Amino acid sequence: MIEILQWTTLIACGAAALSRIPNLVRKKNRSLFYILALMTVAILLSIKGPYMAIDSLLGNTNVANLLLRFIIFAAVYVLGMRIAKGFGDQPGLRLIRGRRGTLVLGLISAAMLVFFALMDSEGSSVGLVGVYAKDERNRALVEYYGAAGRAYPAYVSLAILPGLLRAVRGTLPALLRISALLLAIGGIATILSLFFPVIPAALGYLTFVINYTAILCFVVGLTLIWLAKLRAGRKVTGALSAPD
Repeated sequence: MIEILQWTTLIACGAAALSRIPNLVRKKNRSLFYILALMTVAILLSIKGPYMAIDSLLGNTNVANLLLRFIIFAAVYVLGMRIAKGFGDQPGLRLIRGRRGTLVLGLISAAMLVFFALMDSEGSSVGLVGVYAKDERNRALVEYYGAAGRAYPAYVSLAILPGLLRAVRGTLPALLRISALLLAIGGIATILSLFFPVIPAALGYLTFVINYTAILCFVVGLTLIWLAKLRAGRKVTGALSAPD
């Protein structure tokens, strides 16, 4: 079931990215393509087969996992900026690209690099399961590393969530309000990832459900914004439709 969810999400995200190539060539709405492309690569690296193949090329030391984390950071940053600009959320925009947002990103990235460098990362393992199982020291480091990796996406989601909820309750066209709702659900799912360490092992599958719910909601939400623009035949919510 989990593999079906992973591959279904990969196909949906990849198809959405491919559909944006004509606009990329025309230098229109390029950031939407970048978001979808980064998310597609991130999903690919979270699937066992592709992960093992890529990590083997990188030395079998789980550098692919570190790469995955930074790809997610990049996707979340661009996504957060795009959403905040599009829905006129100036406070959210400042929290992401302002001094505070830059500091948060820098500190979290540095912490993640330190934890990765300290752990014994030898031996490719999706989700660092093999690294986690080595000894008590590695278990603690993997937990800290994972927490750092989840912290930045949760921060961006918290920054844009108030603006999305205002958009849901506002007077925008129905399609855009549905889009805001889906994006808000994706943001809430991302915030819930902070609580992964307290989920019992027997319910471990919930981590996959939460992660892929967030991805699918973001992809569908962004797609609905694009459809709303096509339907209106004009600019929709400012920056969401503006050329990059």
